[in-house]
Parts: sequence; C-alpha cells; structure tokens
Amino acid sequence: MPRLAFQPGSGATGVSRRLGLRAADGADAGEDNSACVLFPWPYRHGRSGQPGLHVECGFVVTPDGVVVFDALGTPALGEAMVSAIRNVTAQPIRRVIVSHYHADHFYGLQAFKAAGAEVWAHENGRQYLASDIAPSRLAQRKNDLKPWVNEKTRLVPADRWLHFDAGKTIQFALGGVHFRVIDMSGAHSPEDIMLAVDEDKMLFAGDLFFTGRIPFVGEADSKVWLGALDEMLKIAPAVVVPGHGEMSREPLKDLQLTRSYLLFLRRAMGDAVADMIPFEEAYQKTEWKTFASYPAFVQTNRINAYQTYLLMERESLLAK
Repeated sequence: MPRLAFQPGSGATGVSRRLGLRAADGADAGEDNSACVLFPWPYRHGRSGQPGLHVECGFVVTPDGVVVFDALGTPALGEAMVSAIRNVTAQPIRRVIVSHYHADHFYGLQAFKAAGAEVWAHENGRQYLASDIAPSRLAQRKNDLKPWVNEKTRLVPADRWLHFDAGKTIQFALGGVHFRVIDMSGAHSPEDIMLAVDEDKMLFAGDLFFTGRIPFVGEADSKVWLGALDEMLKIAPAVVVPGHGEMSREPLKDLQLTRSYLLFLRRAMGDAVADMIPFEEAYQKTEWKTFASYPAFVQTNRINAYQTYLLMERESLLAK
C-alpha cells in the first residue's frame, strides 16, 4: 500500500498540509522501506458564487526525483502544488505526466516548467493544441476563472509527445521505482493515458475512473471507455487516484458505477436509435432513478445522454 505521508530515507513521518486551496488531509503512515511516496492532492479552487473546480492529481517522490501526474486547472494551483512538493522533498521535479489535454488537468503546467520539469503527454494532444477549441476554451476560462486564469496563462505543449506501439505501455524507472504509462486514447479523450506505480500497486487513472459520482461522458467513445475499464481490471491496482472524486481503496467496487452507467446509457440510447425515437422523447421516457441521486447527475446526465445518442446513431450507420 502507498504511504500517504512518508518521506523515504528519513525514517520520519509527515502530514500533508492545507494550503488554503483545499489539500487532502494526510495521515501518519509510520516508517517504511519503500523507495517512493505518494501524496494525492485533490484541490478545490473556487470563488464566491462560483462552482468549485475539483480535480485529483498526485506526485511520487523517489531518491532521484519527483514524478507528477497532472498539473491542475490554473497556474496558481500548479504553483501551489509545486510548493507542496517543496514542503515534502528537495528532490527535483523531473517529470509531469499529463492524463489528457482538458483545461482542468493541464493549465497548471507552466508552474512545473518554471520548476524545470519535463512534460510528457500522448502525441494526440498536439491535435488539441493546434485546434480552434484550445484558444476558445482559454478565453472562456479567462472569463470564468479570472484572475487565476489571465493573460499570462499559457497552453504548454509536451516536451515529449508519447507514441505507443501495439503494446500500449511505455515503461520507465526513476530512483528504483518502476512506472508504466498506459495508452487509453479514444475513451474519454483522444489522448487519454494512465500511470501505474508498480511497487505500490497504485494507478493514476485520469478521467477514466470516477469515485462516487456520475462521469462526464461528453463526446467520449463509451465503447472504447468500457474497454479501458476492462484494462484497469487486468492491472488490478490496490489504489486508484481518479480524475475527479475521492481516492479509491476499493477500485473494483468503485469501478462498477462508471461501468454500469456507461452500459445503461448505451442500452437506453441505443434502443431509442434502433426504434427511431427522437432524443427528447427518449430522454423523457428513460428511467434515471438508479443514478439520479449521485453527485454531478444534474450537471452531466443530459449532455451525456445526448452525446451517447449521437454515438449510437453513428455506430448504427457503420453497422449497416
């Protein structure tokens, strides 16, 4: 199991600290011989009258440097995470792995670049940065999250764009700790990747795993996403850090909510498409009570259903 508040080599324990933004509470983990330490850092960044931005990320400290997964959704949050790492270790921040190029996961990258980190991301992320969507989204965030997203906010590309061969895994080691970068592209986004920390049986899953809430499906390919969930089962992690929601120590149980929701969407919208029922009528007739009490249902379910309806239309045409 990962040690949530242990500095390797020191023989001492530590406690994660509140930084004003909202950091996860640490716990006295006791001494361990592990070469790495994980701090999951879920931050909530909000302002009066505005909904919070709640994204999970984390970092692993090894004897030769720090590996970070995701950079949070504003430069200020990125800077706060860099400060949190500095409070834990003097080791250099070697690498930031970006789960995908959605604003809430990579807008903090410039703080890590300033700290000397190398950024790794899936090669498909280049398409997003070159698209019209990227500057449009930045303009929206400047309006919605000012002053934290402003004219100084940059969209940072990767230093290394990752190309995955058929094996779909890129392995590397740092300080005796073994990592696997796993290609899950095309599920939640075109550039999805996950990061496994082998010694701790830890998986950073990005937005492919949600704990205790309805996922945002949007334009994702739910068929590919379901395949990605099957891959998580094969990895058999002891702990999963999701893109949103609490860290899961019961991954198999928590995975079932996302899986059952995606399957339900596909079945309900797929049946409507097969029967040529218009979306509005299909949505109103669908019984949503199994999922209606979960967080984020009100905010996400209708768009999830609509995009799944369109997806099932496309799949139906391809099958003909």
